[in-house]
Order: sequence, then structure tokens, then C-alpha cells
Amino acid sequence: MKYSLFLFGVMLLVWSCGTPKKTVLQAPKPILVQPDTVKLEASRENLIDTRQVLDTLFGAAEVPVVLTTEDRVREMMREGINKNADWTEAMHYDVRKPNFVIIHHTAQTSINQTIRTFQLPHTKVSSHYVIGRDGQVVQMLNDYLRSWHAGRSKWGSITDMNSVSLGIELDNNGKEPFSELQIRSLLVLLDTLKTKYSIPFTNFLGHADIAPTRKDDPSAFFPWKRLAEQGFGVWYDEYNLQMPPENFNYVDALRIIGYDVSNLRSTIIAFKRKFIATDTSETLTDYDKRVLYNLYKRYF
Repeated sequence: MKYSLFLFGVMLLVWSCGTPKKTVLQAPKPILVQPDTVKLEASRENLIDTRQVLDTLFGAAEVPVVLTTEDRVREMMREGINKNADWTEAMHYDVRKPNFVIIHHTAQTSINQTIRTFQLPHTKVSSHYVIGRDGQVVQMLNDYLRSWHAGRSKWGSITDMNSVSLGIELDNNGKEPFSELQIRSLLVLLDTLKTKYSIPFTNFLGHADIAPTRKDDPSAFFPWKRLAEQGFGVWYDEYNLQMPPENFNYVDALRIIGYDVSNLRSTIIAFKRKFIATDTSETLTDYDKRVLYNLYKRYF
């Protein structure tokens, strides 16, 4: 019995002095958290609100509407020129207030060529507007800036027409009629400018009116009568043409209308190109004198 107890004690001592077993740590199982349905829906609502705010601030993305040239002309007739004109900048100008509109033809082959001409440093020429054959209107200078379109010119007592006028160039080579779309766009533009700056109807002129010794634009194809019927420029009453009195001085009449008569031959040609069109000789016929007399009496 004593021996058994002794043996049990020895075994217990050996076991207690042995190397303890290492404990292996187990990674905790992940806890699955279900999303909070209320918070998730709130986040979605917040996302929608943010998009609405961005759309309000910067405008929602829209597919651009591509208009044909004819549609653009119709929009200009409804809304005015300033909302629909394209813009590209010229580089030659000064500042002034407009009171005249001077109409030109480009004598070039395309609107792009004209725009390029107005953007070259060495050309020293520019215009406020260019109108293409398809009715496209391109504005190249702010209306209050003094463009370099008139050159050496005179009308009445004004010897610096650039300082008082807006220049409009029509894409035309001077040898063919002006397109209907081009004239329609021009009429819209003229109406806009006349209304905006209170330009008198008598102050819508051609380049040849103010520079008869140098220029012949716009050509005899230009529809001055149609413009006058819309309130842009003057025209005679073809149903009430009377022979002027014997003491009628046609040179004084031309001068009073506004023409520079220092070179009478060139002035008569410019006058006839505009008002007679079918005859641009340097001599005033009896019919020409009737037209001149009628204009003189009607407006001056």
C-alpha cells in the first residue's frame, strides 16, 4: 500500500514538471452585419438630391440639336440676330458709337476666305459682320468697336465713316445675284441694329455711296428697293416721277443727299448703279434726273 502511494506521487511529480502544451489561437469567425435598410434608402435619396442640385447649377446634360441653315435663319427671324450669330474675332479696331450701316460685298470666293482675310495682321481690314450665301451670320467685332471697313470715304460732312458706322460684308463675288437666304438674314440683322442703336433709315448705305472713286460694292444685283421697303435706306416713287424744273441743279442734289461730288463722274456712276442698275454710264439721262429729283424731294 505504501509502495503504491509512493509510485503515484513520483508519477504526479514527473507530469507536473513536463513541458506544457501550447495553445493555438483560432481566428474569430466574421460577424455578418445586415445593412440598415432605412439608412441605405436615405443614402440613395441623398444621391438623387445631389444630382438634382448639380443639374440645377450646371444644367442637365442634353443631346445638342443640330439645325439646318434654313432652320437657323428662321430662328433668327423669330428671336433676333444676337442669339443666333456665330462669333469669331477680328484684330483691327477702335472704339466708337454706331450711327450708320455700310453694306459691302466681299469679292472673294467663300465666307471662310473673308474671315481669314480679316484675321491676318497685314491686311489692315475688318468688318463687324459677315453673312454667307447660306444665310450664316458671323459677328467678328463688338458693335461698339470701330472696325476698318470703310477706308478713305465721305458722306455729307463726315470724312471718317469708320468712326460712325457698322460694316456688313456679304459673301458675293460681285458678278451674281445675292441669295435669298443671305438677304433674309441681312434684313433680320439690319432690323436688330436699327432698333438697338436707333439708326435713321437714311443711314443705311453701300460702300460705293461713301467711296465712289474706289469702290463698286454692293453690285448692281443688290436689292436696294427691297431694303428700302423694309425701312433700310431710301428709294424713289416710281409711279410719281416728274421732270425737274429748269433751274434744278443735279450736282447740288447729289451733294445734299450725301454724295461727295468732287469726282462727279464716279459719283454719277455710283448713284446709277444703286438706283438705276440697268444703266451705269456716267451721264444722267432725263429718267435719271427724274429719279434724282424724286429722291431729293421725298427725303431731303
